[in-house]
Amino acid sequence: MTLPRIAVAALLAAGCAATPPSPDPDAVSAAFAGKSYVLLGEVHDNAAGQQQRLAALTRAVEQGWRPAIAMEQFDRERQADIDRARRERPADAEYVIRQAGGGGWQWALYRPVVALALQYDLPLLAANLSRADAAKIVRGGLDGLFTPRERAQLGLAGTLPPDLVAAQTAVLDEGHCGNFPKAMLPGMLAAQAARDAVMAATLRPYATRGAVLIAGNGHVRNDVGVPRWLGAGDGNAVSVGYLERGQGNPAGFDRVVTMAPVERDDPCRAAVAGKAMPAAASAPAAR
Repeated sequence: MTLPRIAVAALLAAGCAATPPSPDPDAVSAAFAGKSYVLLGEVHDNAAGQQQRLAALTRAVEQGWRPAIAMEQFDRERQADIDRARRERPADAEYVIRQAGGGGWQWALYRPVVALALQYDLPLLAANLSRADAAKIVRGGLDGLFTPRERAQLGLAGTLPPDLVAAQTAVLDEGHCGNFPKAMLPGMLAAQAARDAVMAATLRPYATRGAVLIAGNGHVRNDVGVPRWLGAGDGNAVSVGYLERGQGNPAGFDRVVTMAPVERDDPCRAAVAGKAMPAAASAPAAR
């Protein structure tokens, strides 16, 4: 049976009211204007979301913006390798990745961001705390990696705020399908806070010209991620979550772009079967 046109229009209107349309790249890039910090999230293995993010960033750069671009995908100790590779082959994004990129990333998805930085001669920053350094924190706490002075500079002196602990505990538990080993919780919370604080410290020197962070959605959330360590509460930052439809909480971001979810194996299936959990069950969706 064919519905009357008025009924079809009503159904479409109801759908639009329930699910606000996702902003296009032009609208997203317009939100960058006047911001010291632009934090752009991702679902790590969702190419469609990364393409939308690249389009928004490219539009802003083409219109004259010249920010530094910091990337979670490069560990901070590889900054010298990035700089050397750029001197040796200034326009070769693949060479930069080979010289400075680590394993565990789908680099084909990130090559266009590196190429954009090279094309416009933008600072390209290694922003992440390495797994080795994070492991030191898990084993020995923040003092296992940082001096007291470094902790103070990062904003990590003292204990973590209770609201941050509660929120990140929920994230870790969800990411491990409700089976997170509680004995590891203090070390994991400290490592996650350190990772976000280090990313914030990487961005801070470039606030005047503008700084972009390319990272997982969890890192760009206003409540628990890098914005918290930037002290970005006075309108000088904008966070954009690139979320798969039906997944993730949009409340943690200033803007949200949604896309179709990627088909992937259920990371919690191993838990149901009584097998060992993966190291980070929800890494593609959360980080």
